[in-house]
Amino acid sequence: MNNELIYLLLIFGLLVIPRALQRFQLPAPITCLLLGLGAVLLWGERMSDSVIVLLSTLGISSLFLFAGLEVELTALRKELGRLLVYLTTQIACLVGVAWLCWKYAELGWQAAALVSLALLTPSTGFIVDTLERLGLNADERFWVTSKAIAGELLALTALFVVLQAGDPTQLAISSGAMVLMMVGLPLVFIALGRWVMPHAPGSEFSLLVMVGMVAAYITYSLGVYYLVGAFIAGLVARLLRFRMPLLASDENIHALRLFATFFVPFYFFHAGTEISRDALTWEAAGLGVVLTLVIVPLRIGLVWLQRRVMFGEGHKSSFKVSVALAPTLVFTLVLANILHKEFDLSATLFGALILYTTLNTLLPSLVFRTPFDVDLFDAPLPTHPEDRMGKASEAGEAPAAAPGPTPLA
Repeated sequence: MNNELIYLLLIFGLLVIPRALQRFQLPAPITCLLLGLGAVLLWGERMSDSVIVLLSTLGISSLFLFAGLEVELTALRKELGRLLVYLTTQIACLVGVAWLCWKYAELGWQAAALVSLALLTPSTGFIVDTLERLGLNADERFWVTSKAIAGELLALTALFVVLQAGDPTQLAISSGAMVLMMVGLPLVFIALGRWVMPHAPGSEFSLLVMVGMVAAYITYSLGVYYLVGAFIAGLVARLLRFRMPLLASDENIHALRLFATFFVPFYFFHAGTEISRDALTWEAAGLGVVLTLVIVPLRIGLVWLQRRVMFGEGHKSSFKVSVALAPTLVFTLVLANILHKEFDLSATLFGALILYTTLNTLLPSLVFRTPFDVDLFDAPLPTHPEDRMGKASEAGEAPAAAPGPTPLA
């Protein structure tokens, strides 16, 4: 069988089979992950294909580029006090879990910190994608989205510091490079808007994706993975929305959403192919179940307690928000892979992390009995997010998250 036919069958399988299985409450990313695992068990090292790696990189980069575009700093600032309470609790949990891993799992402090991030960081894109199907009202969707984004910003910052902190010189160099990139990206976008876009109508999307991929490669070269640079590029484009409205227009965001939809399944498939056979043990499975039984109730309980005790929210509403924030899919997969490759994480703990994220990703669909999907084509993008925020404020409620699903993360 020639390579072209193999790639065609792979594309068909990743885009069709996960959607067909959604009727059984099985999230599409988990199906892609299992397909990758099955492929590597059947064909072994032959699945280490450069084309799949490239498509996977495009998937994770476009996903976080889109995530950066989705950040609305104005909305976050309006509820800064409550979000700071959530972030303070999150930081305390991250430090506590990292200390336990360092003390009792005999991990170095960097590896322990990364394990803590892998266990506790909500997967923003995946979570936001579920909101319309979970029966949450506008206020609940707003809080789930805001807390997930705030947690993601915290995790990306911690990821950058932890990965570089082993070498103070490298940390200083990388920090300088990040500052230069954050200063340079607006200038690059403005230059493209002045000298390229006026002479190439309709090029905004391709230029946005190009800059996002370059930023992703820069941060990968600095040793902090693709997702950091892609997210920063999306965030910068969002901040330039009023100066360059075509760059982060609703049409561009919708186009990027569809672009990511095609490539994201390859990321999950590739992540499945990187699960080694020695991680598939009963010991790893047992540890994964223990982590799920301990960590997931702790995370849900803390968010529930905050909303009930500190903010006076209702029991049912607090529970919905808490459960919706449970999935950790992308961050766990990314960090487990980094830990396995760069910090020699044991196969048992690696396998336990994979099972942990699989189980907590399944949780909302089981609790709310609602299937997840990666189909973004049936969701019209709202015309003006700012208008939605204004209408919500006039109605006396928190701004609602943008309706319609987003790419999974």
